[in-house]
Order: sequence, then C-alpha cells, then structure tokens
Amino acid sequence: MNERLTKSAWLNHGLTVLAKKGASGLKVGPMASALGVSRGSFYWHFADLAAFERDLIAAWEDTTTSQVIEATNPSGGREALERLVHRSLADDRALDRAVRAWTLQKPLVAERVARVDVRRIDHIHTLLTKCGLDAQAARDRAQFLYWSYLGRPAKRMDEFAIAPLAAAMVDMLLG
Repeated sequence: MNERLTKSAWLNHGLTVLAKKGASGLKVGPMASALGVSRGSFYWHFADLAAFERDLIAAWEDTTTSQVIEATNPSGGREALERLVHRSLADDRALDRAVRAWTLQKPLVAERVARVDVRRIDHIHTLLTKCGLDAQAARDRAQFLYWSYLGRPAKRMDEFAIAPLAAAMVDMLLG
C-alpha cells in the first residue's frame, strides 16, 4: 500500500467519486480501498469526514470557478466571453450536478454553492460590461446565460458544434 498519498490526491479522488456516485459515495473505507491505502492515510490529512467535505467543496469551487475565472479573465471582452461559453458547452456537468444534489443534504454545501453562483454571475457580468453593455443589461444577460448553463441538458455536445454555437450565443448576448 502507498501510505504517502497527498491531501490533493484524496481531494481529487473525492471529486471523482462525487461526480460518479454522488455524496453517498464519500465514504472513507471504500475511497481508501480504491486508492490502495489504509484509512489512516485519510485521517492523516483530515480530522474527520466533515473536514474532508469542507475541503472537498472548496476544491470544487477552486477547480470549477476560480480556475475558470482566471482562465477567461486575462484578455477580457468578447474573446474571454467566447472561451467561457465554449467551455460551459463542452464541460462534463456530472460534478456540478452532484454538488447541487448534495445541497439538499448539507447546508454548508448549499451556502457555498450560493456564493459560487454569485461569483459566476458577477464574472459573466464583468465580461459583458467589458464588451460594452451597460450595467443593467449586462446583469440581466449574465443571469440569463448562467441560468441557461445550469439548465443545459446533461448530454455532451459534439466538439465541432460548440465553437459556432458559442459565437452565436455571444452575438445574441451582445447584439
């Protein structure tokens, strides 16, 4: 057994488990077995399952929000908006769906998701204002785009269809 598993490895595995099995899959024993380590490896990094869950939801926010904002913010404007829309159309939404389902069981998760929703809408709003929309129109369209993203079917799109659709959506938002 590899007892030198890092905290990041546990969190990455937790995100994978969450996406595939939902919150009910976040059990120390089965996760340790899947990783080929003892339960002690888990408890080396986390005081208990609640601490793991807090760190896991923070890791979710980092990978699905902070890193996305960073990747789409540098140039700003239309190019960044198209990258964001393209990414939202191409992403596998399993993890986001699992986290949103988890909000029904854990108030802490619900609070974090609500803050993430605000951050994401604010980021879209910023990109739209950089494209020249006035603040209220940008706010309305940012909310529309984000809620459309959340309601998008789980079916993954063909890669060749994504770029033209992303450009058309940005045209509609800015037009």
